[in-house]
Amino acid sequence: MKIRDCARSPMFEDSVKILLLGSGELGKEVAIEAQRLGVEVVAVDRYDWAPAMHVAHRRYVIDMMNSGAVKSVIRRERPDVVIPEIEAISTDALEELESEGYLVVPNARSVKISMNRLELRKFATRDLGLPTTRFEFAENPEDAVYACEKVGFPCLIKPEMSSSGHGHAKVSSPSKDSVVKAYNYAVSHSRGRSRRVIVEEFVDLALEYTVLAYRHLDGERVATEVCDPIEQWRYGEYHYIESWQPPRSDPGVLKRVTEIARRVADGLGGVGLFGVEVFLTRDGRVLFSEVAPRPHDTGLVTLVTQELSEFAIHVRASLGLPAPRPRVISPGASVAIYTDLDNVWSPKICGLREALGVPGVDIRVFGKPSTYPGRRVAVVLARGDSVEEALGKARAAAKLVSIRA
Repeated sequence: MKIRDCARSPMFEDSVKILLLGSGELGKEVAIEAQRLGVEVVAVDRYDWAPAMHVAHRRYVIDMMNSGAVKSVIRRERPDVVIPEIEAISTDALEELESEGYLVVPNARSVKISMNRLELRKFATRDLGLPTTRFEFAENPEDAVYACEKVGFPCLIKPEMSSSGHGHAKVSSPSKDSVVKAYNYAVSHSRGRSRRVIVEEFVDLALEYTVLAYRHLDGERVATEVCDPIEQWRYGEYHYIESWQPPRSDPGVLKRVTEIARRVADGLGGVGLFGVEVFLTRDGRVLFSEVAPRPHDTGLVTLVTQELSEFAIHVRASLGLPAPRPRVISPGASVAIYTDLDNVWSPKICGLREALGVPGVDIRVFGKPSTYPGRRVAVVLARGDSVEEALGKARAAAKLVSIRA
């Protein structure tokens, strides 16, 4: 890895360049942090005018599951660093490019494992010995029926490859029809053509955590740091609604949570930040759930809580720059804003004046060009003297924001 100490102006020969594979709201914040350090930014996504494209030097629209398309744009741009922002990317292309000397952050292997629920579960249980929910794999409706019976009811059926809760189906009834319907639903939402699913125990959650663990150069060695855990809640949905920091949980639980995150980051290797998701069940179990090899949506709260946000950490680690473990400098909270509007182009985000009138509140409008039901379009961020105060402010401001055609 090339250690950076100097930066030339972007758009000139020998400037430092990163290329984002995926240019959503997380990529937008990565791009902004990179540009603060004088880095040239190329944004790539499957649709035009994705959020990060608004602040990048150049943009490309490609099918990121197409190996040839991914390799073509990277070989054309020759970036210093390739940063996947989503997991729906041709990992074969990433592995080939990595073998050619391109730096993929954290590395191609971590992206490949993380995007595949089956491989991730094998990695967590067999390689790392981490506690997880009970699970079985299935690749057809008959296997799914058997898997549900082994795991027990209620249970969840999830596609092999998807993100943000897409394709998750809860099965409460042991009837074959219910299982087959859930299996078909999961498969229909899978990225790619896979018909494999994971059947998981449905657990009664007390709380969820996102733990930001990152690996960065510290002198001549790669060091691993773990930020204070972020606590989050979903209100029965499969995507996050609220997150906050610092955590309020029992110190013993937090120690177990951070240890899981450290083991996952070290097991996957490379450099960069990992968003590790961990469950706390009502019966006291601490269970590994998933990992994103990049900044995490719940980690948007670090924009108002930490000395270095998750995005600043990821950029610094990617460029071989120091990233000292950040302190939490203020209690803070985030509330995500979703829309139910279908296929509205250039939606209006209204109520900003009223929402920003709440003291301590900030808003990030992502600038996505169109809507579909359940799409996240903005996030409210708030600081307070306590987590409770920050959450109250964020919730109050979020109620003032509306999405209109």
